[in-house]
Amino acid sequence: MNLRKTFFSSLFGCGSSLFFAAAALAAEEGGAKAEGPTEIFKWINFAIVALALIWAGRKAAPWFRGNAAFISSAISKAQAAKAEADRVLKDAEQRLARLEDEFRIIRAEAQKDAAAEVERIRALAKSDVEKVGIAAKAEIEAAERAGRLELKAFAAKLAVDSAESLVARQLTPQTQDALIAGFVKSLQRSPN
Repeated sequence: MNLRKTFFSSLFGCGSSLFFAAAALAAEEGGAKAEGPTEIFKWINFAIVALALIWAGRKAAPWFRGNAAFISSAISKAQAAKAEADRVLKDAEQRLARLEDEFRIIRAEAQKDAAAEVERIRALAKSDVEKVGIAAKAEIEAAERAGRLELKAFAAKLAVDSAESLVARQLTPQTQDALIAGFVKSLQRSPN
């Protein structure tokens, strides 16, 4: 800061000297000219405006520096936020692309699983049909056996009933006596 102060003081001194030298030269050359004093006032006015601008610039410099630092900070924050937003966007786009691929994979797996489930159900239904057929066949065979047994029992009963009625018709008291006598003779012949 001290170097700047020295520089501006030197510049002001040189400018003032130059101004007064030009004013003296102008007064010497054209002392009676009408433009001389207006030219001097123009230079004085210029010097005043230049000094006012230099002074205002020096006084406002800290504010400008602070504002520039604030703007620079805001720009860096905005760039960081933009970079983060770009990263999030890129990540979202990648996830979306992967999501579509995953959706296709899941759909293919679901179709494959559905086809496998249909085949499993068909195989299960076929197995159930076979089991029902086997069970029905076994039931039919059991019913057939039971029917045969019942038929045999009925036939045996009919045969016994028929034989009984035949024996009852053919068995007279004389045949009964002959049968008993034959039985007794057969017992006498046996050693026991």
